[in-house]
Amino acid sequence: MLTASAAFALFVMLALASGVYFIAERLRIPYTVLLTFTGILLVPLSVLEPFAFLRDFSLTPELLFYIFLPTLIFESAYNMNLRRVVQDSPSIMLLAIVGYLVSAFAIGGALWFVFSLIGLEIPFMVTLLFGALISATDPVAVLALFKEFGAPRRLSTIFEGESLMNDATALALFVIILGLIEHGVSVGALGTGALSFTIMLVGGTAFGILCGAVVSWTTGLFRHNELIAVSLMLVLAHLTFISSELINEYFRHHHLAYIQLSPIIATTIASLFMGAYGRFKITPQAEEFIEKFWSQFAFMANSVIFILLGLLLSTVDADLSLLAWPIVLSVLVVAVARALSVYGSLIPFNALVPERLRVSLDWQHMLAWGSLRGALALMLVLLIPGDLVVPGWTLALPVKDFLIVITIACIFATLFIKAPFVGPIMRRLKINTLTSLECAARDRARAIVHGTTVERLRSYSEKGYVPPSVGKELGESHTERFSSSCTPLDAPEMTERALLIYLLGREKEVLKELLTFDEVTERIYKRVAAKLSTQIEEVERGNVHPDPHATYDYRDVFENLAEFLRDIFMPDSLDNAIREEYLYLRAQEILSRKVVKEIERLQNEFGAPVFPQVFLDRAHVRYSEFLTQAQEKRASLAQRFPGIVTSLDHTLAYRSVYRVEEAVLGELAHRDLITPKLHAAMLGEYRDEAQSRSLKVKRAGSRLSINE
Repeated sequence: MLTASAAFALFVMLALASGVYFIAERLRIPYTVLLTFTGILLVPLSVLEPFAFLRDFSLTPELLFYIFLPTLIFESAYNMNLRRVVQDSPSIMLLAIVGYLVSAFAIGGALWFVFSLIGLEIPFMVTLLFGALISATDPVAVLALFKEFGAPRRLSTIFEGESLMNDATALALFVIILGLIEHGVSVGALGTGALSFTIMLVGGTAFGILCGAVVSWTTGLFRHNELIAVSLMLVLAHLTFISSELINEYFRHHHLAYIQLSPIIATTIASLFMGAYGRFKITPQAEEFIEKFWSQFAFMANSVIFILLGLLLSTVDADLSLLAWPIVLSVLVVAVARALSVYGSLIPFNALVPERLRVSLDWQHMLAWGSLRGALALMLVLLIPGDLVVPGWTLALPVKDFLIVITIACIFATLFIKAPFVGPIMRRLKINTLTSLECAARDRARAIVHGTTVERLRSYSEKGYVPPSVGKELGESHTERFSSSCTPLDAPEMTERALLIYLLGREKEVLKELLTFDEVTERIYKRVAAKLSTQIEEVERGNVHPDPHATYDYRDVFENLAEFLRDIFMPDSLDNAIREEYLYLRAQEILSRKVVKEIERLQNEFGAPVFPQVFLDRAHVRYSEFLTQAQEKRASLAQRFPGIVTSLDHTLAYRSVYRVEEAVLGELAHRDLITPKLHAAMLGEYRDEAQSRSLKVKRAGSRLSINE
């Protein structure tokens, strides 16, 4: 029950977390480490009467399972690059399933053995249960450190992908082992457990795709109603998670307990679906809000979890000094099992796969060391019934309390021992060393920064914003740095690749603007975006002549699935196919024109070319050809189908006019020339007028297209 004092404690902790985050940023240490340390300091403080309210808010299994866990899953999965995850899916799934199982059973067997050596008779099923809950890695602190110290993007993807996927494996195995403890171990029970494990993974995947598709489709219907679209996005994670649990309860009630869905994997897949496929069904403004909301919500969830770790340990009624050896042995065994799971999985894997899929030994060291534990392990241990009876259990301490103690000890060990050394180990292994391509991109970026600064300083001096003497001094300094950044490099191929990636990135930027202004459909946006992403990846791999026409990629999993189903159940009419092709060619023309202008800017704006002239000339010829081809194809289509094309051109023109009207009205309202009431009325008037004109043109175009 949530009381006033419990609510007060919650918000005090969130306020503390904000301050701790600021301090952690200053000290350059993981904020989860400092949060946990703060939680430990709160333990003696909470004993004092004025601060007794801190004990009124506690982590419950329901709070962790139904509120915090779906939040953390969605925030991580929604922002993952699915193309990169699919590309590295062999190593990710190997670590998430095989590596996890190796770790869980190694911990279970090793702890059962070493505990017996010190005279502690702990049943094997208890140590195996601990192995199942502690083997899932938590990416929160590690990924923050990876980002800070400059870990390669692929290494971060592998680590985050493994952490996300092994959460599902961990819950499935944990539930099965807990069931075996409660109902006894037999051949039939083991068979049922294996079947249940398979159904959890397969059923969870299918249900996640279904939930993601339904919410994505519904969101698309309300694209321009941001309140509805955003609300649907906000409830996706929790609806999927809780629906999975309700389905599981239904099957348990009907004595079909072996049919269970994994709520974690269902939520993960639904979130991946929305992040890779459905996010473009909302406006860019709504998308930006969604990302910020979930980042903030995840930060708050992690803050509460880690700050309460210390307080949770104080609730265990046991003499922790008597558990010193079990704690030390547990920490050591968990660390060794993690190393065994990483090296034992990836060394044979490297011998069987192409070089581009291999995981280097240095990266394996980083994966083994950076295996922090966190929210999931805590949630699972709290799910254990307090009155759990295990045959052979002889300790006075209940099973749940014993496992809470060693679980929190292992979490503390990874946070206070492993996390601080992630950066030094990364530097020692030279994992954060820049590649040749990154060095070339760095130098070109410096040239653009200093060149832009020189131009701005000149403008500011002319307008009197900056004193002439100061402007001259800073201008000379940045001019010198600009010139040194533009000097030829020893690796010209890397410079050309950096230029191509920059120009392709400019295309993606313009494409996003076209989607914002409704000048391309979502389908066209995804088609062109996939093509540009493929070209960027090809250039990164060393191909300076990527295929500009390839639009299909096996890694666009959900998009390919949607296209397959669309072709079967909703095939395009001829008119719609013509409209799509015309808008696609128009988009290609706009992208090419914008890039040609960008190349000319890089040649002329700063007084000297930012990139070597030969590369700029080559790119100029390439994009000029693209522009000519798109113009010719669009003109040919307009000649063959004038009615459809005229309708589209008029509709796009009316949209452009309405956007201008909307923007000007917004500025006038911001400057208080018109009241909010008048702004709403005038905006509705212009919107109705634009829709009326567009509808008339569309009807006229439809009549013409029939004759065509």
